[in-house]
Amino acid sequence: MTSRIADFAKRSSWLGLATLLVWIVGGIGLVWYLVAVWNPDLVARYGPLYLQGLRTTLILVSLSYLCGMALSVPLAAGRLSQNRLARGISSAYVGFFRGTPLIAQLFLIYYGFGSFRPAFETVGLWWFFREAWYCAVFALALNTAAYQTEILRGALLSIPKGQWEGARSLALPRHVTFRKIIVPQALMVALRPYANELILLVKASAIVAIITVFDLFGETRRAFSRSFDFQTYVWAALFYLVIVEIVRNLTALAEKRLTRHLVR
Repeated sequence: MTSRIADFAKRSSWLGLATLLVWIVGGIGLVWYLVAVWNPDLVARYGPLYLQGLRTTLILVSLSYLCGMALSVPLAAGRLSQNRLARGISSAYVGFFRGTPLIAQLFLIYYGFGSFRPAFETVGLWWFFREAWYCAVFALALNTAAYQTEILRGALLSIPKGQWEGARSLALPRHVTFRKIIVPQALMVALRPYANELILLVKASAIVAIITVFDLFGETRRAFSRSFDFQTYVWAALFYLVIVEIVRNLTALAEKRLTRHLVR
């Protein structure tokens, strides 16, 4: 048995080394490709548009993520509630937005809500749903709220009941217990899942280009349609990779700082 484990570990190490080698070769190949096809005129022409699209992407993702976070709090409370109606509504919301494609949700809001234009004009909301930008923020916020609801619910449920009982033995009010004891621990547990959801939202935001929102991917599509140069998509991929790596490293730094008291 021990020899089998040793053989498996040896094979795994060789497999990991081979995978790393493939990634290194791929990275070198990518650098070589970008150097070989470097076009200063292309960069000068579309570089500012890429930066403008990057700014749009960052604003879009930030607004959607924060709105989704705010919406996830009452939804998580509903999921944890003893009230069947509240729990049912929250569960239905989470089930719908987690169980249907984001592109379908975006189309439903951008194109589908147009069918109700007279009703929205009556209540004064047509100015919101006629703009692709607002529809994109709305769709992304509703979608990420469903995932953040489950992240928050799972984090709260992960806190041992002994924490509540200890606070109760000290005669701490329930709201103080929740705010000072439960929430800080739950957020520490949820840090990584929240970061993963942010990364997924950054990548999913590229879908808004199909409803004429010129984010980073939208500007990339426009650049390619005019230049027919494949490197426009390569540069867009690198921009997204940099954003993801920044989020990942900031998360690791925050986690290290928040858990420094656990290091022995």
